[in-house]
Amino acid sequence: MKHHITIGIGPAVFRVGSAWRDPIDRLASLYAAYPILPGAIADFSVRLEPVSPLRRWLRPSIFITGDHGLAEAAPMSLAHGLLAAEMGMNLQMALGWRRHLLLHASSVEKDGRVLVMTGESGSGKSTLAAQLGERGWRLMGDEFALLDLESGWIFPFPRLVSLKNSAIGVLAADVPEQRMGPLLAGTAKGDIRHLVPRSTAIDRMEAGGQPALLLFPRFGGDADIRPVGQAEVFMRLTQASTNYVALGEAGFRALTLFVQNVPAHAIDFPSGEQAIAMVEQLWAERA
Repeated sequence: MKHHITIGIGPAVFRVGSAWRDPIDRLASLYAAYPILPGAIADFSVRLEPVSPLRRWLRPSIFITGDHGLAEAAPMSLAHGLLAAEMGMNLQMALGWRRHLLLHASSVEKDGRVLVMTGESGSGKSTLAAQLGERGWRLMGDEFALLDLESGWIFPFPRLVSLKNSAIGVLAADVPEQRMGPLLAGTAKGDIRHLVPRSTAIDRMEAGGQPALLLFPRFGGDADIRPVGQAEVFMRLTQASTNYVALGEAGFRALTLFVQNVPAHAIDFPSGEQAIAMVEQLWAERA
């Protein structure tokens, strides 16, 4: 396509092409600290195409496609082109990645050990991971945790963090403005603003770590911590993986090893500060 950029994120290389310049310019700005690899062979291609020739110019409307796509995906406004590009990269990983077991989870690292957090949309896992990433932890990713099929380690996929609605103000108070993307108002999930991870997360994109703790966070309600049994953990993680079935026996072995070796807790929290305190408490108990 006329406008394009090739970006390395963790172990994956994406070539994003667009019929419009603006989404590519925004990606180039926000991913400036990442490897930009013109001419490299990409693992995945993402294309932002007009829904019809007329809609390239009149009320521009984006259809997300690429190596893997969803025919029923709803078109998006050009004003949300950055979000469309990010969604396109997520889609390629979810449908096409086979080198690791993908868990729809956030992850952070400290002292070579990894905390994994998974839950439904709105559970607060991305916001909590982003907050920890600003407070002495290394952010490894807020969308996918990559579980190595042989070693059992978690490897990073530190894309931009997608902050939604009230989470935007929470992180904007702690983060320099130059690490915050533009406000995308009125998306299907409300207001969205992207956060560029700290340089330590980007510089160490190849450095994995041993998983040490799994949390199922849930924002809202009274503070509570409770253990989660292995059978429930296994079931919930198969549901949280986009490629567990495709990986077959290798995925089963990797997930079994993870569940057997990594303690799991569910936490409820009324505020981010309280969630951070609960995480630090559980982490200290595992030291």
